[in-house]
Amino acid sequence: MAEIVKAVIAQPMVLGAENALPGELRVLRAAERSLNGERRGVRAVLPFLGPAFIAAVAYVDPGNFATNMAGGSRFGYMLLWVVLGANLMAMLIQSMSAKLGIATGRNLPEVCRDRFPRPVVWFLWIQAELIAMATDLAEFVGAALGLNLLFGIPLFTAALLTGVAAFGILALQAFGFRRLEATITGLVGVIVIAFGLEVLRAEPAWGSVAAGALVPHFDGTESVLLAAGILGATVMPHVIYLHSALTQKRVVGANPEARRKT
Repeated sequence: MAEIVKAVIAQPMVLGAENALPGELRVLRAAERSLNGERRGVRAVLPFLGPAFIAAVAYVDPGNFATNMAGGSRFGYMLLWVVLGANLMAMLIQSMSAKLGIATGRNLPEVCRDRFPRPVVWFLWIQAELIAMATDLAEFVGAALGLNLLFGIPLFTAALLTGVAAFGILALQAFGFRRLEATITGLVGVIVIAFGLEVLRAEPAWGSVAAGALVPHFDGTESVLLAAGILGATVMPHVIYLHSALTQKRVVGANPEARRKT
């Protein structure tokens, strides 16, 4: 009986370690220890956060900045409740997408293809492609403008540098997805620190911030349009599809209990 118990305990909680790259193998081993209860607290969560940071890039894009700043410059703190509500909605939807990939081993586009009629599938695909291209264009132009404003680099040269940087970051996947995750996490961290410092320098009126975040209010048609823009720039279909694809093979639980814990 004791030998059977030891055999059950020795069974791996995570699949794919035998074919993993060195960097990936460290992540899978860390995930295994987390699922076995050997790692606790924040350290137990770290092996599973990579996909979330990549998906988070969609929520710090120029469209979000533009709509939020436009709302703030025109209406002050009044539309903060829209920003808060949109982000809470996005968190719920992204978590459901991530759980789909973990629980089923399939991403959302695959499930849509199997469950919906062909015309609906084509519509969803075209919609996601158009939104992804529009978002990429905004981010590409934003990066080029940023280099121009910060360092005085001509726009054409800045655009070329942006393209090289984008392809360079994507090329990190050849060395394991963990390096791509770490790079993007670092870039997101820089954005978070920069905006945190900006908030401290702005010295906001915290009472007005709380009122704007918790009390729904509009002031005319323009505020409604800006609220719709904030919502549309926050919750975007292509990143919902992406999150399920990021988690479906990132850390694959060997059994239902392991998948539930991830």
